[in-house]
Amino acid sequence: MFEVLKNSALSDARTGLLKCKHGDIRTPVFMPVGTQATVKSLTPEQIKHTEAQIVLSNTYHLNIRPGSELIRDLGGLHKFMGWNAPILTDSGGFQAFSLSKLRRINEDGIRFNSHLDGAELFLSPESCMEIQRNLGSDICMVLDECIPYPCERGACMKSVERTLRWAKRSFDEFGRLGMGGLGQKLFGIVQGSCYADIRRMCSDELAQINFDGFAIGGVSVGEPENEMLDQVAESAARLPKDRPRYVMGVGTPVQLLKMIALGADMFDCVIPTRLARHGCAFTLGGEINIKNAKYRDDPQPLDAAIDSYASGFSRAYIRHLFVAKEMLACTLLSIHNIRFFQILMAQARNHIESGDFESWSAEWIQRYNATV
Repeated sequence: MFEVLKNSALSDARTGLLKCKHGDIRTPVFMPVGTQATVKSLTPEQIKHTEAQIVLSNTYHLNIRPGSELIRDLGGLHKFMGWNAPILTDSGGFQAFSLSKLRRINEDGIRFNSHLDGAELFLSPESCMEIQRNLGSDICMVLDECIPYPCERGACMKSVERTLRWAKRSFDEFGRLGMGGLGQKLFGIVQGSCYADIRRMCSDELAQINFDGFAIGGVSVGEPENEMLDQVAESAARLPKDRPRYVMGVGTPVQLLKMIALGADMFDCVIPTRLARHGCAFTLGGEINIKNAKYRDDPQPLDAAIDSYASGFSRAYIRHLFVAKEMLACTLLSIHNIRFFQILMAQARNHIESGDFESWSAEWIQRYNATV
């Protein structure tokens, strides 16, 4: 299912191949976020042309609207959204963090009041597996509790112990439903907030369960970047080397390169599309705000080194679209930004293979930081 192809001699960076029902994934890999079964403002064909290998969708949101049974009855999530490559579905555990005012947690699971109409929704480890079975995603996530930052040590330990119990329940239900036989995979999730020893404990306990892969959760939730990287390092070092490691909900281009060096294989983040909707474009010369007046008559593409459909348009034109509030502005910037992240991952894979990832990464980060 997962093969490590090349290990760096100077760090924990590595390349790999993750085999999924709907295609093979080369790692390190960045996944665009398609929460509602769509990457905002883009068609599946446009996403494909960025060379994205896999997208992420959300269990909680899709179960509320339109409902996992409807998606199942219409042929599953791949057919429903017109995407024939792998899909990862997160479990809804993050919504226990982001929608904290609308939920209650106990040993059984998480009880939400819908952010749409207040209707009650209950997610348990078992129902979370059933929903993801209905969706037919390639990679499913266990139900976990995403811990806020800061968090008192006692509360953190209590939460992590519950997350571990939920992980075992999720694993058992995944097996009972025969989801592995349907070509689905299940990842466990490490939690522990900023407490290194708790993260080590959680990683060790999860490693005893035969998950297909492991995620590192509860990072990029308000903690300083150095603490985030420390917790990724603590978690990744304890996880099985023959399984993929997925850092959830991150990050910036620089953060991704630093976490690849720590042994991370998979990432997702809304940054490329969210910032695109605000006029921000990622370039090798740093981030630019295309809405600035200085681009009013700029004939250059966003970045000549980033080959995407958006490269065929000038900065002046894309700025005009933003000023005119045309939807195409968000589409073009989203295409460009996702392509930027895909190129970065491809370059990282190539330099790991060639043995110079660390020197290339250090130079890339230094150059990028000098411009932002």
